[in-house]
Amino acid sequence: MTDSNGTQPGTAAPAARPSRVALTTLLILVLPPLVYYIWICLEYYDGKLAAPSVDFARHLPRPTFESAWIVAGWFLFQSVLQIAAPGSGVEGTTLPDGSRLRYKMNGWFSWWFTWVCLAAAAAAGAIRPSILADQFGPLLTTMNLFAFALAIYLYWRGRTRSARGERVTGNPIYDFWLGAEKNPRIGAFDLKLFCEARPGLIGWVAIDFSFAARQYEKLGTLTAAMILICVFHFWYVADYYRHEEAILTTWDIQHENFGFMLCWGDLVWVPFTYTIQAFYLVDHSPPLSVWAIAGLALLNFAGFAIFRGTNIQKHRFRRNPENSVWGQPPRYIRTARGPLLLTSGWWGLARHMNYFGDWLMGLAWCLTTGFSSVLPYFYIVYFTILLVHRERRDHDRCAAVYGEDWRSYCRTVPWRIVPRVY
Repeated sequence: MTDSNGTQPGTAAPAARPSRVALTTLLILVLPPLVYYIWICLEYYDGKLAAPSVDFARHLPRPTFESAWIVAGWFLFQSVLQIAAPGSGVEGTTLPDGSRLRYKMNGWFSWWFTWVCLAAAAAAGAIRPSILADQFGPLLTTMNLFAFALAIYLYWRGRTRSARGERVTGNPIYDFWLGAEKNPRIGAFDLKLFCEARPGLIGWVAIDFSFAARQYEKLGTLTAAMILICVFHFWYVADYYRHEEAILTTWDIQHENFGFMLCWGDLVWVPFTYTIQAFYLVDHSPPLSVWAIAGLALLNFAGFAIFRGTNIQKHRFRRNPENSVWGQPPRYIRTARGPLLLTSGWWGLARHMNYFGDWLMGLAWCLTTGFSSVLPYFYIVYFTILLVHRERRDHDRCAAVYGEDWRSYCRTVPWRIVPRVY
């Protein structure tokens, strides 16, 4: 959910360098087993890091009938909502050929309607509240199979359609990873927006709540730490849907092709790694004082204020460059290519203040788990690497596109993510 200040037109990609192909191959081979490793440590090793061994193989979960119908039903339900739920039609940014795709923004309705349906089904006894926690391992395998199948379809589709203006290198591994088509659609149904914004995100919070239900079944109560993590994540995703239109100006929607990287990341990585804290807290909730609860809440919502404020400023500026910023006329650099680079408000403090706010929230999430194990801190370690990498990648791309205008922007806003630190 992070994004950059500048924009750039889609262009065909040059041939993939061998080093990038090697890295891409490594990521495809390593990331899925890494998620299984985390699950095995949480499920069988009391949430502690364990040395991989041959015993791990016997723990690998197989799909079950329950996991299969959960995944199938979930995708069908969310797809129907995407198509039929009420919402406004919004045009995306201009594509290289001058056209603009139209998107149906009904995430806010779908978010709340989903919770009404799930609550009603649980109250009627149609589903066990802890079913997602109980089926976490089989669901992980089922979703992996689905995500790989979808990524293969996307690669085949993109290569056969040969869409103009897509960033395609011709290397099958690299194009499978990044995608061979930017905006794959079936009729008006946008596959990238759907996967980015629906099943994985709502599924993340649903799994959190299922782990909370498992804790309640075991303890007869919910701990303060579990309540905090569920509230923090629920708030984060609810806010995303409250400002759903802003996704259309994010880097993923505007510039990234839709391949394995986004597809698997949206459907597997997000719901099955962002729930680590809730998984761990089922049996390891640390006692939290009133001051600790207040401090964690303050850290989370301070990060949220920075994250949301930064992204909203950028979104409003892109929609209307005349909008005031912090009560003043906006300052910006007009590039030779046309796009404007905002240099006031949050964007005058650092080039990615939204990353900093996102990082503070992630830190608060991890701190809810205490300090008995490093495994629940996997998220903040991974997220730090991700944000630094994304900032560097964005910097290199913008420098190549904007040239001297970007260098002027960097002199005006010298800090990358954290003012006066980095």
